[in-house]
Amino acid sequence: MPSKPRQVRSQPLLAVRDVAASSHWYQQLLGCEGAHGGDEYEMLVSNGELILQLHAWDLDEHANLMGPDSAPHGHGVLLWFETTDFDASVKAAEALKVDWVEAPHVNPNSRRQEFWVRDPDGYVVVLAAESRRRG
Repeated sequence: MPSKPRQVRSQPLLAVRDVAASSHWYQQLLGCEGAHGGDEYEMLVSNGELILQLHAWDLDEHANLMGPDSAPHGHGVLLWFETTDFDASVKAAEALKVDWVEAPHVNPNSRRQEFWVRDPDGYVVVLAAESRRRG
């Protein structure tokens, strides 16, 4: 009997200084919803699917969630999101007065529109237009 293919879903977790403020920022930028709420932990969902978790620094002595000033936040990591409404995402970013890393442009490799910003904790967030190569 052939084995069933394994399914894996990404559920990134970020350590942040202010969970409620970061939750609001991501909800505005991504058009998602909070599914947990609170000052210690938040789950952000889009169409019922978990897309991002936020966790307060130095809360439960979890490994790697201690010492918020011990290293640059997310150095070498990009939080990459795909959106079905790129123009609305640009407007949301402008309304938030984001720290632009790369303004809206067309990526020459993917040929998709995208932009790069920093979140309130300094993590780099990329929003890309939905791929037309779905199949």
